[in-house]
Amino acid sequence: MHHFNWRIGSLGRHFLVSVLLFSIAGCASRPANVLLPVADTSPLSSKVQMLVATTRARSANPAEMYTGERGLAPSFEDITVSIPPASVRKVGEVAWPKQLPSNPATDFAVVKAEEITKNGAKAWLRASVRKSPDHSVLVFIHGFNNRFEDSLYRFAQIAEDTGTDSAPILVTWPSRGSTLAYGYDRESTNYTRDALETLFQYLARDPEVKEVSILAHSMGNWLALESLRQMAIRNGGLPAKFKNVMLAAPDVDVDVFRTQIADMGKQHPQFTLFVSQDDRALKVSRRVWGNIPRLGSIDPEQAPYKEELADNNVTVIDLTKIKSGDRLNHGKFASSPQIVQLIGARIANGQTLTDSRVGLGDTVIAATSGAGAAAGDAAGLVIAAPIAVVDQNTRDNYTNEVESLAGSNKPKPAAGIACDSGQAKAGQCKQ
Repeated sequence: MHHFNWRIGSLGRHFLVSVLLFSIAGCASRPANVLLPVADTSPLSSKVQMLVATTRARSANPAEMYTGERGLAPSFEDITVSIPPASVRKVGEVAWPKQLPSNPATDFAVVKAEEITKNGAKAWLRASVRKSPDHSVLVFIHGFNNRFEDSLYRFAQIAEDTGTDSAPILVTWPSRGSTLAYGYDRESTNYTRDALETLFQYLARDPEVKEVSILAHSMGNWLALESLRQMAIRNGGLPAKFKNVMLAAPDVDVDVFRTQIADMGKQHPQFTLFVSQDDRALKVSRRVWGNIPRLGSIDPEQAPYKEELADNNVTVIDLTKIKSGDRLNHGKFASSPQIVQLIGARIANGQTLTDSRVGLGDTVIAATSGAGAAAGDAAGLVIAAPIAVVDQNTRDNYTNEVESLAGSNKPKPAAGIACDSGQAKAGQCKQ
């Protein structure tokens, strides 16, 4: 067992604080709770209307909409996101509001949010698919360390920047939006596996839907592949309408991927794999999972990967040399204009992706190989503790995980139970 010695002299403490303050100077954190709908006041802004299917628990705060906790049953939303014109925003960027309320002329903003029933979701899909020239849908499954707002705005950006005509469906699963919650997030993908297969089965049966494309990122690839595998085993194969599956920086064990794709049978979708050998987040994941390579960080030109990928007709796009504004090099494909447009072309022919409030402490854990295996447990909290003093984002993530590890005696409201702020503080919620 490794022991950490945090006893340093006064001069060392001052030096550490100075370095940390310098590191975060000038980096203003964006507002939280940005999803309260605003008036559609910008006629020049684009609008992305999407169906949201989620296994998250609904939040008592309408500006948050959904939390990182697990809901008792899937929920559905009809949401429209306003995206400012090209003169305001670069392709690949999410224009987060600097202050609230959001301004549709300069910011990403929700202009409609309506909870709908399962039958309402079917009606939305039927109407939206009929508007698509090829009657297609695009399903996006986000990755590890994403709050609800992160996944919503990132998918809106991808749908806009790819220029897709497909009906957009966001599948968002319970992620707490912190690198310290890796284990919880991983189990949340398993929690969502059956719900995603149910969605896939419906798309397969719906005669209106002629083509399905799937775009998954990071840990979301595990969820996508497992749900496709379940569906293939249950049905004796996958339907031909499932044309494209795009695996971006997949946090998936390469050995497990071999079995997953084999279980899908010979008739499987066209897989496109986005890899980057400098992906620091996947380096951490590799240590967590027993030093087995992660699919998203392999060298596709090396044996045995080159031969196996070719045998399974997997197209590989190596992003290693692509520069990224993402500190972990984990979301290159969504933030690069060239790559996001390439994704749009691939959809037509047949997702920094994590925008969560990543703290400096999260980055230190990811960059420290010896401590990588500690991400998501008590040792990770020890590493993050000194940085939480000066970094608000780390402090928020740190507090949430301390409460999670310590356990809470306060009962949490179940999904579908609404509270006002006073009731929430008092621990009193009404159905």
